[in-house]
Amino acid sequence: MRKLLITGGAGFIGANFISYILKNTNYEITNLDALTYAANLENVRKFEGSDRYHFVKCDIGNKKELELALTQKYYAIINFAAESHVDRSIANPYPFIHSNINGTLNLLEAVLAGKAYKMIQISTDEVYGSLKPNEPPFTEHSPLAPNNPYSASKAAADMLIRSYFKTHNLVLNITRSSNNFGPMQHNEKLIPKVITNCLNDEKIPLYGDGQDIRDWLYVEDHCRAIHLVLENGMPGEVYNIGGAQEKKNIEVIEMIFKKLGKEVVQILKVPDRKGHDRRYAIDSTKILNDLGWKPEVTFLDGLTRTCEWYCNKGNERK
Repeated sequence: MRKLLITGGAGFIGANFISYILKNTNYEITNLDALTYAANLENVRKFEGSDRYHFVKCDIGNKKELELALTQKYYAIINFAAESHVDRSIANPYPFIHSNINGTLNLLEAVLAGKAYKMIQISTDEVYGSLKPNEPPFTEHSPLAPNNPYSASKAAADMLIRSYFKTHNLVLNITRSSNNFGPMQHNEKLIPKVITNCLNDEKIPLYGDGQDIRDWLYVEDHCRAIHLVLENGMPGEVYNIGGAQEKKNIEVIEMIFKKLGKEVVQILKVPDRKGHDRRYAIDSTKILNDLGWKPEVTFLDGLTRTCEWYCNKGNERK
């Protein structure tokens, strides 16, 4: 059964994962996506000519809709589908409960019903909350302490995964990654927003003092890690996937300015986000020791590739 069900495959990480899998394996992929604002069919249109790729518009938060879409059995479900922007979750948390919690529950029920042998839940380091400057990075044993509705919804989904593993002995895994960046990311996120605003000579919004720290992971490295978990992950295990490349937000902005050859671009300081986590960092020792994964793309190299992709995208529109 070389068939995968990818949910949220028209989004940033999901589309990159589909591209990786089609290039590097012989899996057949069905992509379920509700096509909300963060999805982009252009991300996956290039796959339409492949007989190993199929697209179905489906909202996984709607149980009946999902049941109608599941017309065959799969080796694995990989759940990328999620509302993921913290600001939006603060303004309106309800879509996050629908997609991130109800959607995950519906997928677990599908696995329980025999629609897939295993499932991987794509989670986030944000479920661990915030670190102080000198604290060690989060491990898989760090307590969950989400600080906003988005991360709370992802933590709740992770707890559902754990409960179905413990109760029903299903073949399940959770991966928690640090901040991803790379091609095809929605421009509401920091790196694509800075790049596109620089290219358009627009102001760059910066929360607070710009000293918030994130651990950056190039999306292709993330895809390799998920593939290893798919093939070799131990049932019930959680795997942290970090880039080990911590940067202050202001550092990232300045690096993008330099990369794009911009001498002066105005930074617009905006009021800090409510409950803004100061620092994230992930310890990936477990996935290194158990599965042999480590990041291969440096932040600078990944930033170069990302800037080139957005520059080319901009030139295509001209």
